[in-house]
Amino acid sequence: MITLGGIIGASLFVGSGNVIRSVGPAAVLSYLIGGLLVFVAMRMLGEMAAARPAIGSFMEYARVGLGNWAAYLVGWLYWYFWVGVLAYEAVLGGETLSGWFPLVPSWCWSLVLLATFVATNVISVRTFGEVEFWLASIKVLAIVVFLGAGTLFALGIWPGSSNSISNLWEHGGFAPQGLGAVVTGVALVIFSYFGTEIAVMAAAESEDPAKGVRQSTSTIIWRILLFFVGSVLVIVTVVPWNELPAPTDVAHAPFTYVLSLLGIPGASAIMQLVIFTAVISVLNSGLYSASRMLAALADQGFAPRVVSRRSRGGVPVVALLASTIGGLAATLVNFLTPGSGIFDFIMNSAGLVALFVYVFIALTQMRLRQRMTPEEVSGLTLKVWLHPWLNIALIACIAGVVVIMLTSDSGRTQVWTSLIATGVLVALWPFVRSHLARRTPVQPAGTSPNVPLT
Repeated sequence: MITLGGIIGASLFVGSGNVIRSVGPAAVLSYLIGGLLVFVAMRMLGEMAAARPAIGSFMEYARVGLGNWAAYLVGWLYWYFWVGVLAYEAVLGGETLSGWFPLVPSWCWSLVLLATFVATNVISVRTFGEVEFWLASIKVLAIVVFLGAGTLFALGIWPGSSNSISNLWEHGGFAPQGLGAVVTGVALVIFSYFGTEIAVMAAAESEDPAKGVRQSTSTIIWRILLFFVGSVLVIVTVVPWNELPAPTDVAHAPFTYVLSLLGIPGASAIMQLVIFTAVISVLNSGLYSASRMLAALADQGFAPRVVSRRSRGGVPVVALLASTIGGLAATLVNFLTPGSGIFDFIMNSAGLVALFVYVFIALTQMRLRQRMTPEEVSGLTLKVWLHPWLNIALIACIAGVVVIMLTSDSGRTQVWTSLIATGVLVALWPFVRSHLARRTPVQPAGTSPNVPLT
């Protein structure tokens, strides 16, 4: 539920409309291919995490498998990404609340949301999990109802409906924009799945980390595929793809449009509530992810030592507050200087982080597997298939996504701004490395630097 809460948001409820309008019914394939790529990356992460559960997740494995430079780079990029997410969700949530309660400006509501979920995360890991469980449950329930009612409508069983499955191949065919649009669609949807790795970080703080990791990496992806691919399939079956309105707001979102066809009263208000729940759920997950990664960076000497301090309940309070300050700064920039372009740069420059993370996961798992003896490999409780060819295939597919991104203006902006942000981190590495040589890493409570990989 924590993973579902971290990724199911406006990108599915609203953004899926843009993908469908640009690809057609074949958008189902775009979501399926993107989901399978993420599934492969999660399987690789699961193999490493099941063998060595560690707070910090892929950053820790990158350090062991590739070296300090890799851990430093992927860790800070991941933290930077979630700081941008915190700002985006805080702004979106603030604007939503301001629409409901216009007497209070949106920036005040954004601050209230940040403060509320900082308090939730500070109390304890259990409190974070409980809150995220219930927030995610609302989204999951909404999607389950949507899938059930939409399927009945498409089959002509819903009152006042007729069989509309033919919408999949009528109106220009299943792939009216060509197969090339399907591939282009993968570049759009793969970012919607980013956040699945939260399950591994959360499992590392559970009572039985190894069991939690195996369950999360083996089962969660199928639920994600069901929700994402299933929802898109329902939409393109119920509504002709070329009649779907542009998702300029919640009222014109594909989910809202389908609910209105079903004759459900107040469809717009219902979806606005669901999407608001999705926003604050992602905000909650973002605070958790950013704080854990920043604390893990401090544990290894890539951030000031004070950031690694944890409360009695194991919450990295300083890292949590530091991450909040980063998100708060980006939020205030958006409200104070909306025309400066700074906020847009922050959003765009984190665009390739998901792809960077998947590449590092593939390279790290390949390196760690090479170091294992045949006995250690046979003892793995979770294993990647077709090693190392699946790793190579994943890296090649990600490279293809980047090439596709370079063919559009928005994609090029994300690529170049992301490379600028990465270049800044690379330039700072010599200073971090010299500092690292003068200190001893601090291991978080409950872990050991000498824990074997099997």
